Amino acid sequence: MGNGAKAAQKRERNAGKNADKGPTSKTKVNEAAKNIVCQTCRQTFLLTTRAPALEEHAQNKHSKTLAECFPNFTK
Repeated sequence: MGNGAKAAQKRERNAGKNADKGPTSKTKVNEAAKNIVCQTCRQTFLLTTRAPALEEHAQNKHSKTLAECFPNFTK
């Protein structure tokens, strides 16, 4: 038995272990967590985004206040 066969066996063994875990990418989770939306440009932000970052977006992109761009945002 050569090294190639051992590697193939190990891959087969590990495939069964990793199949139960599911995908490890956080892309879908992060997309679902984007629920803060700028009412001017419709850009989405993560739920965990803090007020200073949103205020910076409103000021730099639209020359507006936080309340004008994000009327539903609560601190």
